[in-house]
Amino acid sequence: QVQLVESGGGLVQAGGSLRLSCVASRRTFRSYTMGWFRQAPGKEREFVAAITWSGGRTYFADSVKGRFTISRENAKNTVYLQMNSLKPEDTAVYYCATSSRGLSGDNRLYESWGQGTQVTVSS
Repeated sequence: QVQLVESGGGLVQAGGSLRLSCVASRRTFRSYTMGWFRQAPGKEREFVAAITWSGGRTYFADSVKGRFTISRENAKNTVYLQMNSLKPEDTAVYYCATSSRGLSGDNRLYESWGQGTQVTVSS
C-alpha cells in the first residue's frame, strides 16, 4: 500500500481559495490514478476529482466543475487540488486516494487512502 498525507486544509470565507496537497510515500505513485474525495458530517464520502497517472486526463464532480482543478507532480510524488470560489457546502474532510484502475469517481476502485484534511468554508 501507498502511504498518503494530505495538507493544506483550513478555515476560509466563502468565495476564497485553498490548495490541498497530497504526498505519497512511494515512487510508484507515478503509476497510479489519483483521486480526491470528501466527506461532510452525516454524509457519505463523495467523489471530487481524479487525474490519470500522466496528468493528461482529469475528471470532476459536477458540484465542483469550473471551480476546482487537479494536478500532479510525479517528480515530487504529489497531487494537488486547487479550490476556488469556495462555498459553505464545500465544507468537509478531504481525502486523497490511489487507484490502479483508470479514471473513475467510484471510491470502491481506490485502494489506498490518506487520513484527510479538514476544509471549513464560512458564510
